[in-house]
Amino acid sequence: MDFEKVLTKVMERGSDVFAEDLLREIENEYGRVPLIFERMAERPEILISHLLYKGAVVETSQLEPKTIELISLAVGAALKCSHCVEYHMQSAMAKGATRAEILEVILIAGMLANSAVLADAYRVVNGSTPCPSCDINGTGLDKTCSDK
Repeated sequence: MDFEKVLTKVMERGSDVFAEDLLREIENEYGRVPLIFERMAERPEILISHLLYKGAVVETSQLEPKTIELISLAVGAALKCSHCVEYHMQSAMAKGATRAEILEVILIAGMLANSAVLADAYRVVNGSTPCPSCDINGTGLDKTCSDK
């Protein structure tokens, strides 16, 4: 999505009409419009800015489009968003992902989500609180939590 061209179209056609055009494009490409986009379209500036952001991330990515969709699928699975899983699975398959690749990213997402649940619960059971390094870095590599 070329940013300047999008802005020109919004100025020429209006945000309401342009948002409806975007929804039609999404429906034509994926066969349906995700609920989140339908709700965002109620405030066209939200939908347009979201899709511009999404487009910029994807278009400037060094990752292949199929890989981006597989990552999106895995995140959707980890966040327990069945709509996200369905949408990104369909999109990944349209970009050439196999059933085996889809199942693999779901397993990886489940493994990481399970680890996060366990790590958090064990800290609570041990009466620990996350150390500042874990909170800031997300890894705790510089300093580990003292789980007593």
